[in-house]
Parts: sequence; structure tokens; C-alpha cells
Amino acid sequence: MKKKVLSLLAVMALTVSALAGCGSSAADTTEAETTTEATAEAETETETEAAGETETAAATEGLKAGFIFLHDENSTYDLNFLNAAKAACEKLGVECVIKTNIPEGQECYEAACELADAGCNFIFADSFGHEDYMIEAAKEYPDVQFSHATGTKAHTENLANFHNAFASIYDGRYLAGIVAGMKLNEMIDNGEITADQAKMGYVGAYTYAEVISGYTSFFLGARSVCPTVTMEVTFTGSWYDETAEKEGANKLIEDGCVLISQHADSMGAPTACETAGVPNVSYNGSTASACPNTFLVSSRINWEPYFEYALNCVAAGTAIDTDWCGSLETGSVELTDLGSAVAEGTQEAIDAAKADLIAGNVHVFDISTFTVEGAALESFEADVDTDADYTPDHEVVIDGYFHESGEEFRSAPYFNVQIDGITLLDTAF
Repeated sequence: MKKKVLSLLAVMALTVSALAGCGSSAADTTEAETTTEATAEAETETETEAAGETETAAATEGLKAGFIFLHDENSTYDLNFLNAAKAACEKLGVECVIKTNIPEGQECYEAACELADAGCNFIFADSFGHEDYMIEAAKEYPDVQFSHATGTKAHTENLANFHNAFASIYDGRYLAGIVAGMKLNEMIDNGEITADQAKMGYVGAYTYAEVISGYTSFFLGARSVCPTVTMEVTFTGSWYDETAEKEGANKLIEDGCVLISQHADSMGAPTACETAGVPNVSYNGSTASACPNTFLVSSRINWEPYFEYALNCVAAGTAIDTDWCGSLETGSVELTDLGSAVAEGTQEAIDAAKADLIAGNVHVFDISTFTVEGAALESFEADVDTDADYTPDHEVVIDGYFHESGEEFRSAPYFNVQIDGITLLDTAF
């Protein structure tokens, strides 16, 4: 403080002298000094941030991470993981070893063992069916950390080196649903459809809780802005089958669905929509380049925050969370940039809803916003611990809403309730 006072006095003295000698402005001198100080502070902050990144990279240098993916870059789901793994490893200076097209079978165990034998300190697998094989490998290599996405067993296996991770993607799908609902409203206002023709279609892979949670949150987001919306869901029986996904989308369009979304991993549904001129909400990444006339938005899990977190834990020798769940706040749940086909005012609607979700003013599965067979869902016991008999073991309707994954119990979704307004065309999968 004293130094600043002396500095100011010195400036004032110089200013008086300058005014007497050449008529320069004291304000100009003060502004120059302020600018210089601000620049110095900014440079210091930049240097500090750079130093922090350097220290982090130095701490993780020498680590080796292995990644097991169900498909390859042709799958939007796997590409999302691939990009995050590469980005996190590059940022932290970690060697990255990737195995693609690893089925949900013994091949996963063999791939995990190969990665462990190759010196990987951290091994990650991205598909639900990989879990049992990752657990088997974790038991064989207790000094290696194993992690698995969408899994359910880490909190019951009690292995110090096996972990599950996911994110509250239902928040992202809810926001994507708002984008869809805004588009439906625009179509109604323009006379393209009537209010009772606001029917969406959804191409799902399987009747797993993850898919049910996803299409339900998408529907509830749409209905929050377009109250007359209904939805039909069809299933393909595969995470990645471009032909089946395209056929599913076309079937929904033929049945009168005027907007399509998906929880399947190929470009089948988006390209069908582009051909038919039907608005589309994709998943795991933008399809704007392939579908410039129909793409609205995509939600996705950004896995980079988790990979950075887990790798830093390995470097520091600290425990990785048994069940980690990212959120909107951690940057783990994201929407892509909006497509050119969105309705006016969509970005503002997203921003407002996102702020309410983060603040806890809105909950995706608020039981006042839906019914089940005409009645409110006042109680629900979920199979959170996933025992052999799939016995419901936890009350999850608390404080007026269904507490989905990431709230208290586990990271993987367990919402498997069929709500009114959604019609399933087939349930064979």
C-alpha cells in the first residue's frame, strides 16, 4: 500500500512538471500506468497458469494409459471417447495406447491383460458389456487401476483398483429436448403441423435403463416447452447398426413422427432424416456437416475431465472414486453448437434451463411433470446395487423427484420407468 502511495505521489509530481513544460494530460499518464499494471497482472496470471500446466504434466509424465473401445472412430459413441482420451493424455504428457473393435466378451479380458503387461498404469473400457471382463483383469493385476464406463458393479465388488464412471447425461438430453420442443412450437406456429401432430420419434439400441432414462429425459425436456408432444420409440438390438438405425428412423417418419432423436451410434438415423427433410437431434457429436438442413443439436458426455482426474489420481497415488459422476458443472455434460435449423430463441431457452438445473430449481425427473398409467409416481424402489436377483433395494423418489444416477447411489442410470406419453413400438431388445 505504501509503495502505491509513493508511486502515485511521484506520478503527480511528474504530471505537474509535464503540465508546466509541454501541456500533456495527467489523465493520459494515469491511464498509461493503469494499462501497464493490468498488462503485468495478465502476464503474471498467464505465466502462473502455464506453470501449473507444466507441473501437472511433469507429475503425470511416465504414466501409460490403455483404452479399450467397443468400436472405432466410425461409431459416434466410441469416437467421443477416443477424442477425449487423446486430448487428456496429450495435455498431461501420458502415453496413450488404444485398442478398438473389442467385443463385449473374453476379448476384453485379453485386451486388458495385454495392456497391463505392456506397462499401462490405468486401463479404461467404454461399453456396458465389458464390465465383467474388466473386473476379472483387475483381480489379476492389483497394482493397475481399471475403470469402466456405464458400469454398475464397482460399489459392490469392493476392489480398490476397479472403478465406474458416468455423467448426468439426462441433464444434457433434457436440454436437447428443449431444443426439440422449441422446433415443434415453430412448426406449429408456421402451420406445418397442428399441436396434436407434435409427435417425435426415437431410435434406441436396447431397453436398458440407460436408454430409457435418456429417451424419457429428452421427452420431458421437449414437453416442458411443447405440452402437446408425444413420442414413439423403436429399438434396433445393437449399439451400432447403420442399416437398422436408418430403417428405424424411416419407420418412425412413416408413422407420422415429425422430429427424430436417437440413442444409437451410427449416422443411420441422421442421414435418414436429412433425406426426408425431418429435423434431427443426434447424440455424441454434431452431424451438421452431413445433415446441414436438419441437424438441431447433440448432447454428449465430455470424458476429458474424468480422464484427467483419474490420471492425476494415479500419478499422485490417491484413490480414484469408486463411482464417479460428472455433471453440467464439471463440464462433463455438454451440448454441441446449435444447427441452422433451430427455432428462434432456442439458445436463450437452453441457457435459462441449464442455469435452473445447476441451481437445483429444476429436476429432470420431477414427479409432478409426468404420470405412470395415469397416476403420480410417489414411490419407487430401484435396483441400485444390482444383485443377482435384481432386487429393488433403494427408495429413489425423494423430495418430489426421482433421484437418477449421480445423485446419491451410483453413477450408472437406473431410471427404467415407462411414463405416459411415450409409446414403445417394440420391446424385443
